[in-house]
Amino acid sequence: MRCAVAAGDGLSAEHPYIPDMNTIHFPFENSYGRLPERFYTRLSPTAVTAPQSIIVNPGVARSLGLDADTLTTEAATRVFAGNAVPDGADPLAMAYAGHQFGHFVPQLGDGRAILLGEIVDRDGVRQDIHLKGAGRTPYSRGGDGRAALGPVLREYIVSAHMHALGIPTTRALAAVTTGEAVYRDDVLPGAVLTRVAASHLRIGTFEYFTARRDAEAVKTLIDYAIDRHYPDIDKGAGAAAALLEGVLRRQSSLVAKWLSVGFIHGVMNTDNTSISGETIDYGPCAFIDTYRPDKVFSSIDTGGRYAFMNQPAVLQWNLGQLAECLLPFIDERQETAVGVAQDIIDGFPDIFSEDMRRAFARKLGLNEQAPDAMAMALSLLEVMAEQKADFTLTFRNLAEAIGDDDRADAFLGQFEEPGAVGEWLNRWRARVIEDNESADIAQARLNAANPAVIARNHLVEAVIRAAEDRSDYAPLHEMMEVVEAPFADQPPGSRYVRPPQPGEEVMKTFCGT
Repeated sequence: MRCAVAAGDGLSAEHPYIPDMNTIHFPFENSYGRLPERFYTRLSPTAVTAPQSIIVNPGVARSLGLDADTLTTEAATRVFAGNAVPDGADPLAMAYAGHQFGHFVPQLGDGRAILLGEIVDRDGVRQDIHLKGAGRTPYSRGGDGRAALGPVLREYIVSAHMHALGIPTTRALAAVTTGEAVYRDDVLPGAVLTRVAASHLRIGTFEYFTARRDAEAVKTLIDYAIDRHYPDIDKGAGAAAALLEGVLRRQSSLVAKWLSVGFIHGVMNTDNTSISGETIDYGPCAFIDTYRPDKVFSSIDTGGRYAFMNQPAVLQWNLGQLAECLLPFIDERQETAVGVAQDIIDGFPDIFSEDMRRAFARKLGLNEQAPDAMAMALSLLEVMAEQKADFTLTFRNLAEAIGDDDRADAFLGQFEEPGAVGEWLNRWRARVIEDNESADIAQARLNAANPAVIARNHLVEAVIRAAEDRSDYAPLHEMMEVVEAPFADQPPGSRYVRPPQPGEEVMKTFCGT
Protein backbone atom coordinates (compact mmCIF):
# COMPACT_ATOMS: atom_id res chain seq x y z
CA MET A 1 0.00 0.00 0.00
CA ARG A 2 1.15 3.53 -0.69
CA CYS A 3 0.56 6.40 1.64
CA ALA A 4 2.41 9.69 1.27
CA VAL A 5 6.10 8.94 1.97
CA ALA A 6 9.42 10.32 0.87
CA ALA A 7 11.71 8.82 -1.80
CA GLY A 8 15.13 7.26 -2.99
CA ASP A 9 16.12 3.85 -4.17
CA GLY A 10 18.68 1.13 -3.81
CA LEU A 11 18.86 -2.28 -2.16
CA SER A 12 20.17 -2.85 1.32
CA ALA A 13 23.14 -5.19 1.63
CA GLU A 14 22.80 -5.44 5.41
CA HIS A 15 21.43 -8.98 5.15
CA PRO A 16 22.44 -10.43 1.78
CA TYR A 17 20.08 -12.97 0.27
CA ILE A 18 21.30 -16.56 0.58
CA PRO A 19 19.74 -18.99 -1.93
CA ASP A 20 18.11 -21.99 -0.31
CA MET A 21 16.61 -24.57 -2.59
CA ASN A 22 15.81 -26.98 0.27
CA THR A 23 12.71 -25.11 1.31
CA ILE A 24 9.10 -26.18 1.10
CA HIS A 25 7.59 -26.69 -2.34
CA PHE A 26 5.17 -24.20 -3.87
CA PRO A 27 3.55 -25.23 -7.16
CA PHE A 28 4.41 -21.96 -8.90
CA GLU A 29 2.98 -21.29 -12.35
CA ASN A 30 4.15 -17.76 -13.08
CA SER A 31 2.88 -15.39 -15.77
CA TYR A 32 3.56 -11.77 -14.77
CA GLY A 33 7.31 -12.26 -15.07
CA ARG A 34 6.84 -13.17 -18.72
CA LEU A 35 5.64 -9.65 -19.47
CA PRO A 36 8.22 -7.11 -20.71
CA GLU A 37 10.88 -6.19 -18.17
CA ARG A 38 9.68 -2.59 -17.88
CA PHE A 39 6.66 -3.92 -15.96
CA TYR A 40 8.81 -4.81 -12.92
CA THR A 41 12.29 -5.11 -11.45
CA ARG A 42 13.56 -8.59 -10.71
CA LEU A 43 15.12 -8.88 -7.28
CA SER A 44 14.98 -11.12 -4.24
CA PRO A 45 13.73 -10.21 -0.76
CA THR A 46 16.23 -8.85 1.75
CA ALA A 47 16.87 -11.43 4.45
CA VAL A 48 16.17 -10.65 8.11
CA THR A 49 18.04 -11.47 11.29
CA ALA A 50 15.83 -13.82 13.31
CA PRO A 51 12.48 -14.71 11.73
CA GLN A 52 9.83 -16.33 13.88
CA SER A 53 6.40 -17.60 12.78
CA ILE A 54 3.39 -15.83 14.28
CA ILE A 55 0.45 -17.38 12.51
CA VAL A 56 -0.53 -19.35 9.40
CA ASN A 57 -4.03 -19.41 7.92
CA PRO A 58 -4.90 -23.07 7.27
CA GLY A 59 -7.95 -22.18 5.15
CA VAL A 60 -5.85 -20.11 2.76
CA ALA A 61 -3.23 -22.86 2.67
CA ARG A 62 -5.83 -25.46 1.73
CA SER A 63 -7.26 -23.24 -1.00
CA LEU A 64 -3.78 -23.07 -2.54
CA GLY A 65 -3.27 -26.82 -2.32
CA LEU A 66 -0.61 -26.42 0.39
CA ASP A 67 -0.20 -28.37 3.62
CA ALA A 68 -0.85 -26.04 6.55
CA ASP A 69 1.34 -28.04 8.95
CA THR A 70 4.31 -27.75 6.60
CA LEU A 71 3.86 -23.98 6.56
CA THR A 72 4.65 -23.75 10.29
CA THR A 73 8.09 -25.31 9.88
CA GLU A 74 11.39 -23.43 10.05
CA ALA A 75 11.82 -23.87 6.30
CA ALA A 76 8.48 -22.19 5.62
CA THR A 77 9.26 -19.39 8.07
CA ARG A 78 12.45 -18.63 6.13
CA VAL A 79 10.38 -18.32 2.95
CA PHE A 80 7.75 -16.09 4.57
CA ALA A 81 10.50 -13.85 5.99
CA GLY A 82 12.29 -13.55 2.66
CA ASN A 83 15.38 -15.45 3.85
CA ALA A 84 14.86 -18.23 1.32
CA VAL A 85 13.33 -18.24 -2.14
CA PRO A 86 11.78 -21.59 -3.09
CA ASP A 87 12.44 -23.33 -6.37
CA GLY A 88 10.15 -22.07 -9.13
CA ALA A 89 9.64 -18.62 -7.65
CA ASP A 90 10.20 -15.56 -9.83
CA PRO A 91 10.67 -12.74 -7.30
CA LEU A 92 10.05 -9.22 -8.58
CA ALA A 93 8.80 -5.79 -7.55
CA MET A 94 5.97 -4.44 -9.70
CA ALA A 95 5.95 -0.96 -11.21
CA TYR A 96 2.89 1.28 -10.96
CA ALA A 97 1.86 4.89 -10.49
CA GLY A 98 -1.20 6.40 -8.82
CA HIS A 99 -3.30 9.32 -7.75
CA GLN A 100 -2.79 9.80 -4.02
CA PHE A 101 -5.47 12.00 -2.47
CA GLY A 102 -6.17 13.29 -5.98
CA HIS A 103 -2.55 14.15 -6.83
CA PHE A 104 -0.78 12.13 -9.50
CA VAL A 105 2.53 10.45 -8.60
CA PRO A 106 4.09 9.03 -11.80
CA GLN A 107 6.20 6.37 -10.08
CA LEU A 108 5.22 4.40 -7.03
CA GLY A 109 5.60 0.62 -7.33
CA ASP A 110 6.30 -2.11 -4.79
CA GLY A 111 8.45 -0.14 -2.40
CA ARG A 112 8.38 -2.77 0.34
CA ALA A 113 6.91 -5.83 -1.33
CA ILE A 114 8.07 -8.70 -3.52
CA LEU A 115 5.88 -10.89 -5.72
CA LEU A 116 7.32 -14.38 -5.21
CA GLY A 117 5.21 -15.98 -7.93
CA GLU A 118 1.78 -17.33 -8.76
CA ILE A 119 -0.14 -20.48 -7.84
CA VAL A 120 -3.28 -21.77 -9.54
CA ASP A 121 -5.57 -22.60 -6.61
CA ARG A 122 -8.01 -25.48 -6.17
CA ASP A 123 -10.73 -23.50 -7.96
CA GLY A 124 -8.51 -22.87 -10.96
CA VAL A 125 -7.93 -19.20 -10.07
CA ARG A 126 -4.43 -17.80 -10.46
CA GLN A 127 -3.21 -16.28 -7.17
CA ASP A 128 -0.21 -14.07 -6.41
CA ILE A 129 2.01 -14.96 -3.46
CA HIS A 130 3.33 -11.63 -2.24
CA LEU A 131 5.67 -10.72 0.63
CA LYS A 132 4.83 -7.37 2.23
CA GLY A 133 7.69 -5.87 4.24
CA ALA A 134 10.34 -7.76 2.29
CA GLY A 135 12.95 -4.98 2.04
CA ARG A 136 13.96 -2.11 -0.19
CA THR A 137 13.35 -2.07 -3.92
CA PRO A 138 14.07 0.50 -6.64
CA TYR A 139 10.56 1.87 -5.88
CA SER A 140 11.13 2.46 -2.14
CA ARG A 141 11.61 6.24 -2.54
CA GLY A 142 13.80 6.47 0.55
CA GLY A 143 11.65 4.13 2.65
CA ASP A 144 13.14 1.22 4.55
CA GLY A 145 11.12 -1.40 2.68
CA ARG A 146 9.94 -2.91 5.91
CA ALA A 147 6.62 -3.38 7.69
CA ALA A 148 5.91 -2.94 11.38
CA LEU A 149 4.20 -5.71 13.34
CA GLY A 150 1.02 -3.71 14.05
CA PRO A 151 -0.02 -3.04 10.45
CA VAL A 152 0.82 -6.63 9.52
CA LEU A 153 -1.49 -7.96 12.23
CA ARG A 154 -4.22 -5.47 11.27
CA GLU A 155 -4.14 -6.65 7.65
CA TYR A 156 -4.03 -10.30 8.69
CA ILE A 157 -7.09 -9.91 10.94
CA VAL A 158 -9.21 -7.63 8.78
CA SER A 159 -8.58 -9.43 5.47
CA ALA A 160 -9.55 -12.77 7.04
CA HIS A 161 -12.63 -11.13 8.52
CA MET A 162 -13.63 -9.62 5.17
CA HIS A 163 -13.39 -13.03 3.54
CA ALA A 164 -15.59 -14.51 6.25
CA LEU A 165 -18.11 -11.72 5.61
CA GLY A 166 -18.24 -12.80 1.96
CA ILE A 167 -16.54 -9.67 0.62
CA PRO A 168 -13.92 -10.05 -2.14
CA THR A 169 -10.49 -9.47 -0.66
CA THR A 170 -6.84 -10.28 -0.75
CA ARG A 171 -6.03 -12.77 1.98
CA ALA A 172 -3.14 -13.40 4.35
CA LEU A 173 -1.41 -16.77 4.28
CA ALA A 174 1.12 -16.11 7.05
CA ALA A 175 2.76 -13.53 9.26
CA VAL A 176 6.26 -13.67 10.74
CA THR A 177 8.38 -11.42 12.91
CA THR A 178 11.81 -10.41 11.65
CA GLY A 179 13.84 -9.95 14.83
CA GLU A 180 14.58 -6.41 13.66
CA ALA A 181 13.23 -3.00 14.54
CA VAL A 182 11.56 -0.58 12.16
CA TYR A 183 11.50 3.14 12.77
CA ARG A 184 8.31 5.15 12.42
CA ASP A 185 7.20 7.63 15.06
CA ASP A 186 8.40 4.97 17.51
CA VAL A 187 10.78 2.04 17.37
CA LEU A 188 8.59 -0.96 16.51
CA PRO A 189 9.10 -4.67 15.97
CA GLY A 190 9.30 -5.66 12.30
CA ALA A 191 7.20 -8.27 10.52
CA VAL A 192 6.46 -9.64 7.05
CA LEU A 193 2.99 -10.53 5.74
CA THR A 194 2.48 -13.14 3.04
CA ARG A 195 -0.45 -11.86 1.01
CA VAL A 196 -2.49 -13.84 -1.53
CA ALA A 197 -4.32 -11.94 -4.26
CA ALA A 198 -6.06 -12.71 -7.54
CA SER A 199 -3.48 -10.24 -8.86
CA HIS A 200 -1.81 -7.00 -7.90
CA LEU A 201 -2.91 -5.15 -11.03
CA ARG A 202 -4.17 -1.71 -10.09
CA ILE A 203 -5.60 1.30 -11.86
CA GLY A 204 -2.20 2.78 -11.07
CA THR A 205 -0.52 0.08 -13.16
CA PHE A 206 -2.32 1.44 -16.23
CA GLU A 207 -1.52 5.00 -15.19
CA TYR A 208 2.20 4.18 -14.97
CA PHE A 209 2.48 3.33 -18.65
CA THR A 210 0.01 5.95 -19.82
CA ALA A 211 2.13 8.63 -18.15
CA ARG A 212 5.11 7.32 -20.12
CA ARG A 213 3.17 7.35 -23.39
CA ASP A 214 3.92 3.63 -23.69
CA ALA A 215 0.92 2.53 -25.76
CA GLU A 216 2.41 -0.89 -26.41
CA ALA A 217 2.67 -1.58 -22.67
CA VAL A 218 -0.91 -0.41 -22.04
CA LYS A 219 -2.17 -2.74 -24.78
CA THR A 220 -0.16 -5.61 -23.27
CA LEU A 221 -1.67 -4.81 -19.88
CA ILE A 222 -5.22 -4.74 -21.28
CA ASP A 223 -4.74 -8.18 -22.82
CA TYR A 224 -3.16 -9.57 -19.65
CA ALA A 225 -5.93 -8.20 -17.42
CA ILE A 226 -8.61 -9.67 -19.68
CA ASP A 227 -6.92 -13.07 -19.84
CA ARG A 228 -6.46 -13.18 -16.08
CA HIS A 229 -9.66 -11.60 -14.74
CA TYR A 230 -12.22 -11.20 -17.53
CA PRO A 231 -11.79 -14.20 -19.85
CA ASP A 232 -15.34 -13.83 -21.18
CA ILE A 233 -14.39 -10.55 -22.88
CA ASP A 234 -13.70 -10.88 -26.58
CA LYS A 235 -10.33 -9.27 -27.23
CA GLY A 236 -11.62 -7.59 -30.37
CA ALA A 237 -12.49 -3.98 -31.09
CA GLY A 238 -14.62 -3.48 -27.97
CA ALA A 239 -12.21 -5.09 -25.49
CA ALA A 240 -10.98 -1.93 -23.75
CA ALA A 241 -14.50 -0.59 -23.19
CA ALA A 242 -15.63 -3.99 -21.93
CA LEU A 243 -12.70 -4.11 -19.51
CA LEU A 244 -13.60 -0.66 -18.17
CA GLU A 245 -17.20 -1.71 -17.61
CA GLY A 246 -16.10 -4.99 -16.03
CA VAL A 247 -13.85 -3.26 -13.52
CA LEU A 248 -16.59 -0.71 -12.81
CA ARG A 249 -19.16 -3.39 -12.05
CA ARG A 250 -16.86 -5.40 -9.80
CA GLN A 251 -15.68 -2.35 -7.90
CA SER A 252 -19.24 -1.05 -7.54
CA SER A 253 -20.35 -4.34 -6.03
CA LEU A 254 -17.31 -4.35 -3.75
CA VAL A 255 -17.81 -0.85 -2.34
CA ALA A 256 -21.54 -1.48 -1.82
CA LYS A 257 -20.56 -4.49 0.29
CA TRP A 258 -18.07 -2.36 2.23
CA LEU A 259 -20.81 0.11 3.10
CA SER A 260 -23.18 -2.67 4.10
CA VAL A 261 -20.81 -3.71 6.92
CA GLY A 262 -19.64 -0.23 7.90
CA PHE A 263 -16.13 -0.56 6.44
CA ILE A 264 -13.89 2.40 5.63
CA HIS A 265 -10.86 1.60 3.48
CA GLY A 266 -9.06 4.80 4.42
CA VAL A 267 -6.84 5.31 1.34
CA MET A 268 -8.80 4.72 -1.85
CA ASN A 269 -5.98 6.00 -4.06
CA THR A 270 -5.90 4.67 -7.63
CA ASP A 271 -2.88 2.54 -6.72
CA ASN A 272 -5.09 0.87 -4.11
CA THR A 273 -7.96 0.15 -6.53
CA SER A 274 -7.59 -3.34 -7.94
CA ILE A 275 -8.49 -4.44 -11.44
CA SER A 276 -9.74 -7.78 -10.09
CA GLY A 277 -12.34 -6.15 -7.82
CA GLU A 278 -10.79 -7.32 -4.55
CA THR A 279 -10.23 -5.25 -1.42
CA ILE A 280 -6.49 -4.56 -1.42
CA ASP A 281 -3.97 -2.72 0.75
CA TYR A 282 -5.32 -2.63 4.29
CA GLY A 283 -3.67 0.38 5.88
CA PRO A 284 -5.65 2.77 8.10
CA CYS A 285 -8.85 0.80 7.49
CA ALA A 286 -11.56 0.52 10.13
CA PHE A 287 -15.15 -0.49 10.83
CA ILE A 288 -17.64 2.05 12.12
CA ASP A 289 -18.94 1.71 15.67
CA THR A 290 -21.46 4.55 16.13
CA TYR A 291 -22.87 5.32 12.70
CA ARG A 292 -21.78 8.57 11.08
CA PRO A 293 -21.83 8.96 7.29
CA ASP A 294 -18.90 11.41 7.41
CA LYS A 295 -16.77 9.21 9.65
CA VAL A 296 -13.01 9.24 9.04
CA PHE A 297 -10.38 7.21 10.90
CA SER A 298 -7.22 7.60 8.82
CA SER A 299 -4.71 10.00 10.39
CA ILE A 300 -3.59 11.19 6.95
CA ASP A 301 -7.09 11.85 5.57
CA THR A 302 -7.34 15.28 7.18
CA GLY A 303 -9.83 16.57 4.60
CA GLY A 304 -12.20 13.59 4.76
CA ARG A 305 -11.69 12.66 1.10
CA TYR A 306 -12.16 8.98 1.92
CA ALA A 307 -14.88 9.32 4.57
CA PHE A 308 -17.41 6.50 4.85
CA MET A 309 -20.11 7.80 2.50
CA ASN A 310 -17.59 9.48 0.16
CA GLN A 311 -16.28 6.11 -0.97
CA PRO A 312 -18.69 5.62 -3.92
CA ALA A 313 -17.90 9.07 -5.37
CA VAL A 314 -14.17 8.46 -4.97
CA LEU A 315 -14.52 5.13 -6.72
CA GLN A 316 -16.24 6.78 -9.69
CA TRP A 317 -13.42 9.34 -9.84
CA ASN A 318 -10.82 6.54 -9.77
CA LEU A 319 -12.62 4.72 -12.56
CA GLY A 320 -12.46 7.93 -14.58
CA GLN A 321 -8.66 7.76 -14.34
CA LEU A 322 -8.74 4.21 -15.70
CA ALA A 323 -11.01 5.36 -18.51
CA GLU A 324 -8.46 8.02 -19.53
CA CYS A 325 -5.77 5.33 -19.80
CA LEU A 326 -7.98 3.20 -22.03
CA LEU A 327 -9.22 5.92 -24.41
CA PRO A 328 -6.78 5.22 -27.29
CA PHE A 329 -7.85 1.57 -27.23
CA ILE A 330 -11.58 2.19 -27.00
CA ASP A 331 -11.57 3.95 -30.36
CA GLU A 332 -8.86 5.58 -32.48
CA ARG A 333 -11.18 8.57 -32.91
CA GLN A 334 -10.76 10.52 -29.68
CA GLU A 335 -14.20 12.08 -29.68
CA THR A 336 -15.84 8.68 -30.14
CA ALA A 337 -13.64 7.10 -27.46
CA VAL A 338 -14.44 9.86 -24.97
CA GLY A 339 -18.16 9.44 -25.64
CA VAL A 340 -18.05 5.67 -25.09
CA ALA A 341 -15.98 5.98 -21.91
CA GLN A 342 -18.14 8.80 -20.56
CA ASP A 343 -21.28 6.75 -21.06
CA ILE A 344 -19.73 3.90 -19.08
CA ILE A 345 -18.58 6.15 -16.22
CA ASP A 346 -21.89 8.04 -16.20
CA GLY A 347 -23.64 4.69 -15.74
CA PHE A 348 -21.90 4.15 -12.41
CA PRO A 349 -24.49 5.84 -10.15
CA ASP A 350 -27.33 3.63 -11.41
CA ILE A 351 -25.23 0.46 -11.17
CA PHE A 352 -24.05 1.36 -7.69
CA SER A 353 -27.58 2.21 -6.57
CA GLU A 354 -28.69 -1.26 -7.61
CA ASP A 355 -25.77 -2.88 -5.77
CA MET A 356 -26.62 -0.88 -2.66
CA ARG A 357 -30.32 -1.68 -2.91
CA ARG A 358 -29.59 -5.42 -3.07
CA ALA A 359 -27.08 -5.26 -0.22
CA PHE A 360 -29.40 -3.38 2.11
CA ALA A 361 -32.46 -5.37 1.08
CA ARG A 362 -30.60 -8.40 2.44
CA LYS A 363 -29.70 -6.53 5.61
CA LEU A 364 -33.37 -5.66 6.15
CA GLY A 365 -34.56 -9.19 5.39
CA LEU A 366 -36.51 -7.98 2.35
CA ASN A 367 -36.86 -9.37 -1.14
CA GLU A 368 -33.71 -8.40 -3.07
CA GLN A 369 -35.91 -6.98 -5.81
CA ALA A 370 -37.85 -4.76 -3.40
CA PRO A 371 -37.82 -1.33 -5.10
CA ASP A 372 -38.13 0.59 -1.84
CA ALA A 373 -35.44 -1.32 0.09
CA MET A 374 -32.85 1.43 -0.16
CA ALA A 375 -35.32 4.11 0.79
CA MET A 376 -36.19 2.13 3.93
CA ALA A 377 -32.51 1.62 4.70
CA LEU A 378 -31.70 5.31 4.29
CA SER A 379 -34.57 6.23 6.60
CA LEU A 380 -33.14 3.95 9.26
CA LEU A 381 -29.58 5.20 8.72
CA GLU A 382 -30.75 8.78 9.14
CA VAL A 383 -32.24 7.99 12.56
CA MET A 384 -29.14 5.97 13.47
CA ALA A 385 -26.91 8.97 12.74
CA GLU A 386 -29.13 11.32 14.76
CA GLN A 387 -29.39 8.89 17.66
CA LYS A 388 -25.77 7.69 17.65
CA ALA A 389 -26.73 4.06 17.15
CA ASP A 390 -24.14 1.32 16.75
CA PHE A 391 -24.05 0.25 13.09
CA THR A 392 -23.41 -3.47 13.53
CA LEU A 393 -25.68 -4.09 16.53
CA THR A 394 -28.61 -2.10 15.13
CA PHE A 395 -28.85 -4.33 12.07
CA ARG A 396 -28.01 -7.56 13.90
CA ASN A 397 -30.75 -6.99 16.49
CA LEU A 398 -33.44 -6.49 13.85
CA ALA A 399 -33.89 -10.25 13.87
CA GLU A 400 -35.25 -10.11 17.41
CA ALA A 401 -37.42 -7.05 16.73
CA ILE A 402 -39.73 -8.65 14.15
CA GLY A 403 -42.56 -9.64 16.46
CA ASP A 404 -43.23 -6.90 18.99
CA ASP A 405 -41.55 -4.47 21.35
CA ASP A 406 -41.22 -7.08 24.10
CA ARG A 407 -38.41 -8.72 22.08
CA ALA A 408 -37.04 -5.53 20.57
CA ASP A 409 -35.08 -4.27 23.59
CA ALA A 410 -31.67 -5.01 22.03
CA PHE A 411 -32.62 -3.14 18.86
CA LEU A 412 -34.30 -0.21 20.57
CA GLY A 413 -31.47 0.01 23.08
CA GLN A 414 -29.13 1.23 20.35
CA PHE A 415 -31.00 4.54 20.22
CA GLU A 416 -30.73 7.38 22.73
CA GLU A 417 -34.48 7.99 22.27
CA PRO A 418 -36.09 4.69 21.20
CA GLY A 419 -39.28 6.45 20.22
CA ALA A 420 -37.45 8.11 17.34
CA VAL A 421 -37.32 4.80 15.49
CA GLY A 422 -40.81 3.59 16.42
CA GLU A 423 -42.59 4.63 13.24
CA TRP A 424 -39.84 3.14 11.06
CA LEU A 425 -39.92 -0.11 13.05
CA ASN A 426 -43.66 -0.56 12.54
CA ARG A 427 -43.38 0.01 8.78
CA TRP A 428 -40.47 -2.39 8.54
CA ARG A 429 -42.24 -5.12 10.52
CA ALA A 430 -45.12 -5.10 8.08
CA ARG A 431 -42.79 -5.26 5.10
CA VAL A 432 -40.47 -7.96 6.40
CA ILE A 433 -43.41 -10.30 7.13
CA GLU A 434 -44.89 -9.52 3.72
CA ASP A 435 -41.57 -10.47 2.01
CA ASN A 436 -41.09 -13.74 3.92
CA GLU A 437 -43.13 -16.88 4.46
CA SER A 438 -42.79 -16.63 8.24
CA ALA A 439 -41.11 -14.67 11.00
CA ASP A 440 -38.70 -17.59 11.54
CA ILE A 441 -37.58 -17.46 7.91
CA ALA A 442 -37.15 -13.69 8.14
CA GLN A 443 -35.06 -14.06 11.28
CA ALA A 444 -32.82 -16.64 9.62
CA ARG A 445 -32.32 -14.35 6.61
CA LEU A 446 -31.50 -11.40 8.83
CA ASN A 447 -28.97 -13.32 10.90
CA ALA A 448 -27.32 -14.64 7.74
CA ALA A 449 -26.94 -11.10 6.36
CA ASN A 450 -25.96 -9.16 9.48
CA PRO A 451 -22.82 -10.16 11.38
CA ALA A 452 -22.96 -10.53 15.13
CA VAL A 453 -19.29 -9.62 15.33
CA ILE A 454 -17.20 -7.05 13.51
CA ALA A 455 -13.42 -6.59 13.77
CA ARG A 456 -13.83 -3.52 15.94
CA ASN A 457 -10.91 -1.12 16.06
CA HIS A 458 -10.39 -1.27 19.82
CA LEU A 459 -10.21 -5.08 19.69
CA VAL A 460 -7.71 -5.04 16.85
CA GLU A 461 -5.68 -2.45 18.74
CA ALA A 462 -5.70 -4.64 21.86
CA VAL A 463 -4.30 -7.54 19.85
CA ILE A 464 -1.58 -5.28 18.45
CA ARG A 465 -0.70 -3.92 21.90
CA ALA A 466 -0.33 -7.43 23.33
CA ALA A 467 1.91 -8.45 20.44
CA GLU A 468 4.06 -5.32 20.37
CA ASP A 469 4.38 -4.78 24.12
CA ARG A 470 4.54 -8.35 25.44
CA SER A 471 5.13 -10.62 22.40
CA ASP A 472 1.82 -12.20 23.42
CA TYR A 473 -0.04 -13.70 20.45
CA ALA A 474 -2.76 -15.51 22.38
CA PRO A 475 -5.20 -12.59 21.88
CA LEU A 476 -4.54 -12.75 18.13
CA HIS A 477 -5.40 -16.44 17.91
CA GLU A 478 -8.48 -15.95 20.11
CA MET A 479 -9.72 -13.06 17.99
CA MET A 480 -9.16 -14.97 14.74
CA GLU A 481 -11.52 -17.72 15.91
CA VAL A 482 -14.24 -15.13 16.44
CA VAL A 483 -13.82 -12.88 13.39
CA GLU A 484 -13.63 -15.85 11.03
CA ALA A 485 -17.15 -16.85 12.17
CA PRO A 486 -18.78 -13.39 12.21
CA PHE A 487 -22.40 -14.56 11.88
CA ALA A 488 -22.25 -16.92 14.87
CA ASP A 489 -23.93 -15.76 18.08
CA GLN A 490 -21.55 -15.00 20.93
CA PRO A 491 -22.09 -15.66 24.65
CA PRO A 492 -24.01 -12.93 26.50
CA GLY A 493 -21.70 -10.08 27.48
CA SER A 494 -18.96 -11.13 25.09
CA ARG A 495 -16.42 -8.36 24.59
CA TYR A 496 -16.39 -9.19 20.89
CA VAL A 497 -20.00 -8.06 20.56
CA ARG A 498 -20.21 -4.94 22.65
CA PRO A 499 -19.17 -1.54 21.31
CA PRO A 500 -16.12 0.18 22.80
CA GLN A 501 -16.61 1.56 26.27
CA PRO A 502 -15.63 5.13 27.18
CA GLY A 503 -11.87 5.38 26.83
CA GLU A 504 -11.63 2.34 24.53
CA GLU A 505 -12.68 3.94 21.25
CA VAL A 506 -9.93 4.21 18.64
CA MET A 507 -10.24 7.61 16.99
CA LYS A 508 -7.30 7.42 14.54
CA THR A 509 -5.77 4.65 12.47
CA PHE A 510 -2.39 4.79 10.76
CA CYS A 511 -0.97 3.80 7.41
CA GLY A 512 2.13 1.93 8.58
CA THR A 513 4.60 3.09 5.93
